[in-house]
Amino acid sequence: MALPLSRAALVRVAPFALFMVLLALRGSMPADGSWGLDPRWLYGVTVLLVGGLLLWFRLEYGELAAQLMPTLKEALIAIAVGIAVFVLWIQLDAPWMTLGEPAAAFAPVDAAGNLDWPLIAVRWIGAALLVPVMEELFWRSFLMRWIERPQFESVVPQQVGLKAIVLSTFVFVLAHTLWLAAAIAGLAYAWLYVRTGKLWVPVIAHAVTNGVLGVWVVVTGKWAFW
Repeated sequence: MALPLSRAALVRVAPFALFMVLLALRGSMPADGSWGLDPRWLYGVTVLLVGGLLLWFRLEYGELAAQLMPTLKEALIAIAVGIAVFVLWIQLDAPWMTLGEPAAAFAPVDAAGNLDWPLIAVRWIGAALLVPVMEELFWRSFLMRWIERPQFESVVPQQVGLKAIVLSTFVFVLAHTLWLAAAIAGLAYAWLYVRTGKLWVPVIAHAVTNGVLGVWVVVTGKWAFW
């Protein structure tokens, strides 16, 4: 029996799906550790498992090949977009710009309110290094092109139409609490991919956004953004 998704689709969907399952599990775990594990450390397990899956499939991600690395100009544009998205992200948090509550809160502090640096390091590594690769492979490289045409591997990024960009961004928004900020971020990353044809460009922008946001969250203690 034929699989509903091709092998190429599965290797781009599987890491994201695993991440979401573990996120839901972390959100359902009691914060008091009565299950025998501090749920915040499940994020570390998530980084290892999802990161391991990405490494296992790495040779199948042709869009991340070395020859498709961005030029200096493209990298600088990605950095600028990433910073701009970060600035907007922390501003667009009014109640009407919010959808529900985070699936799993993450405050890396101990009972006395002191910073837990191992937890901070794990969270930052996951958000700034793992998530951008995992999400861009799923949202932009797979879903956006798949909406354009189910045989998504044959779709050149520059050929992706407005319908695919809008629909994939809409689904991207549903996976985030700050819907307006997520809409702007999704459209910005999609624009970078379509404009340059290189997935590394939105990956870098996404990494910059998440990396700077992580530093800002630790400095300000505004854990709701994590």
